[in-house]
Amino acid sequence: MISLRSARVFHSSNCRFHTNAPARLVLREAPSMVRHRPLVRRARPAKRFQCSCPKGESLVDQPILQAKSELLRRMSADDFALLKPHLERVFLELRAPLETAGRKIEAVYFLESGLASVVAKTSTTTEAEVGIIGFEGMTGSSLIMGDDQANFDCYIQSTSEAVRIHAGPFVEALEASSTLRPFLLRYVQYLHVQTSYTASVNARQSLEVRLARWLLMCSDRTVGDRLVITHEFLSIMLGVRRPGVTVGLQMIESYGYIRARRGEITIRDRDGLLKLARGSYGPPEAEYHRLVGDLGSKNPARQDRPLV
Repeated sequence: MISLRSARVFHSSNCRFHTNAPARLVLREAPSMVRHRPLVRRARPAKRFQCSCPKGESLVDQPILQAKSELLRRMSADDFALLKPHLERVFLELRAPLETAGRKIEAVYFLESGLASVVAKTSTTTEAEVGIIGFEGMTGSSLIMGDDQANFDCYIQSTSEAVRIHAGPFVEALEASSTLRPFLLRYVQYLHVQTSYTASVNARQSLEVRLARWLLMCSDRTVGDRLVITHEFLSIMLGVRRPGVTVGLQMIESYGYIRARRGEITIRDRDGLLKLARGSYGPPEAEYHRLVGDLGSKNPARQDRPLV
């Protein structure tokens, strides 16, 4: 198993050190020792996964059977074998850049938790979200299409766990397999449908409808009903002013569909949000189901079904 807080214990004759965060230094006093307590120092939590695999095994030898990335779970065993030696698990902080528009793509990320936003900029100060990626997807769509340059910025919207592969080995795997690219192109097609619907909804629908759709999409990609997001960040994602987001969330909360607090939103009535979305949510999700498979963290089989 892989854990952000995998514990290892080091023994000596008089002390034991736990690498859990926060770290603790526990002194066992020998009879001859002077009874002085050492200064306790707290270690910074690691930003990479600590691996508990048996010695000699790679990071993904065992955990891939419990992978949360839908694309890694669903690709063929032969295609996964091409990627496997180059995969590494990483922890991604808020606003961590994954791709930068106009620059070469350095790595591909298969998200396992959290959210990433695909963002279009019309100026250095104006940006809006055009796509959203969670455990159902990946970055690096341009590489699948035969390009090596990103068209949009992509960065982490909420802290995430991901499986990363550098662009070079990924492209080599695409060229070596006759099935990997066609499989991933099905996801690229879905992402194209999603971004097209986002453009249509943002142009034609009210802020309440757009908020309802966005909350439903985030809910699909989040385990539980609590979304950690600020009004300021949400205003950037929807391309509207912050006061408008605050008023829109207050209206939706008055319907009893959500509970909004500082820095977080809790979904209380998903059916109510579906009604409020007025058809703006659903068609892209149906395309994902047709092209790839089930979408949505509310599907109880997602966490425990075996790798296909």
